[in-house]
Amino acid sequence: MAKEIERKFLVKGNWHRDDEYPYKIKQGYLNTDPDRTVRIRIEYDPKQIWAWLTVKGRNQGAVRNEYEVVLGDHITAEEMIDTTCLHVIHKTRTVQYHHGLKWEIDEFHGNNQGLIVAEIELESEDQELILPDWIGEEVTTDPRYYNSSLAIVPYTMWKYDETV
Repeated sequence: MAKEIERKFLVKGNWHRDDEYPYKIKQGYLNTDPDRTVRIRIEYDPKQIWAWLTVKGRNQGAVRNEYEVVLGDHITAEEMIDTTCLHVIHKTRTVQYHHGLKWEIDEFHGNNQGLIVAEIELESEDQELILPDWIGEEVTTDPRYYNSSLAIVPYTMWKYDETV
């Protein structure tokens, strides 16, 4: 069974793009049920356009089942997103390496503008991390920060309670 072990953090302070190729991502959701999230993702890499169909199971902390199938035709993937997905998000991804580990930093656009999240995929749940200085609060287990949740209730629409 394919497992994804991923932790998410808010980005703070003055981080900068080290990556030579920040790229755009468009994700459309066919199903946002936490037990079986189904999405189509298109990555507009400067050198090539990639498309995937991904099915993810419910999170158990930082772990969940994940299955990905490469879609050979990004034009069909665009059409699928535009005609069958009710919820779509857009973001720019930058890759940075810190102490030999690959961090993916997502800057969200549209109704999620202003949100920047760093993700790291790990080999095991207890893998030690040395956090970069631009890493803020961990949000791995906060479902508001799941991309599927952000597609439905965008970051700019959250209600903040200053007393919490």
